[in-house]
Amino acid sequence: MTKDVECCAASSLVEAVAEQMRAKNIGFVPVCDEKGAVIGTLTDRDLTIRVLAEHRSPSATRAKDVMTADAVVCKADDDLSVVEQLMSKHKKSRIICVDDSSRPIGVISLADVAQRETAGKAAAILRSVSQREARA
Repeated sequence: MTKDVECCAASSLVEAVAEQMRAKNIGFVPVCDEKGAVIGTLTDRDLTIRVLAEHRSPSATRAKDVMTADAVVCKADDDLSVVEQLMSKHKKSRIICVDDSSRPIGVISLADVAQRETAGKAAAILRSVSQREARA
């Protein structure tokens, strides 16, 4: 798990979040409410699809307006198998680890899983996560 979690406020301008991503060389940021609880996520893909492709102004669009709501989370004491099941079920390559107040304490990525699991198990999880529903 990566413990140094970069977050943004729901009210943050996406331009600032993109600059934060560039500065930290990351493509995934949990979006938190005023109490620090996770309420969604914002990815570099979200910025591309929901801001650039929709011709929104990055200097006028807030994270809450383009984030992916209903973030998939786990607890610090959850077994790795729980995280793997969440990744597979929700087709997510990153799971946010939260404390009892839903504040982020880490992020577990597919790369983290691959470092802990056998090659076969890691490959199976990768296949499961990457199989998206067919688009109409």
